[in-house]
Amino acid sequence: MSADVLLSGGAPMRRGPYISRITNRTMNLLIRAAMLFMVGVFLALVLNLLQVQRNVTLFPPDVISSIFSSAWWVPPCCGTAAALIGLLYPCMDRRLGEPHKLKREWSNVMRCVAVFVGINHASAKVDFANNVQLSLTLAALSVGLWWTFDRSRSGFGLGVIIAILATLATQLLVYNGVFQYTSPDFLYIRSWLPCIFFAGVITVGNIGRQLALYEYKVSQEKTHQD
Repeated sequence: MSADVLLSGGAPMRRGPYISRITNRTMNLLIRAAMLFMVGVFLALVLNLLQVQRNVTLFPPDVISSIFSSAWWVPPCCGTAAALIGLLYPCMDRRLGEPHKLKREWSNVMRCVAVFVGINHASAKVDFANNVQLSLTLAALSVGLWWTFDRSRSGFGLGVIIAILATLATQLLVYNGVFQYTSPDFLYIRSWLPCIFFAGVITVGNIGRQLALYEYKVSQEKTHQD
């Protein structure tokens, strides 16, 4: 795309490479955010279907207004959270000077998504002796997911912080009667929920990193071509 723009008098004005670079970065950022939003919506619908089928999560009849028996606001909220997390992870990597270099390919990201869905499936389908055993098992699986697909200190720290904040937000929603869990065992919610949030943050973070890496490779190829 040409870097020239026309003034009101018709005379061309050269648009500097800095302005052009900023415009491209903004567009790429919006594209990545949109893709992450769609990923978050898709995962929310699929995973909530697992929970509802097992009657782990119950929504009041007056708020059931979309597919998969989910409240209408759940997929957009998860999509927005996925976009923010997916953009935050590569940004934090650059800020901390800790680039993520472990198995950087899409096949690895897809395996991470599959493991995350499997962890959710286990939480909804597998019968454990008690909630403590379930929580410890999911905690081990979630940390194992981080070790297998991430292993960065920034990834672990952000995962823990966001998981805690998400759990607190969920507790507020349950406390105010927006939805409920059939067998809450820790302040209105399930004690294993932070493990699910942690695994989800790591998964979305890896997707965001891979999208940022792909964008970087494309920009480098364009630079070499120019």
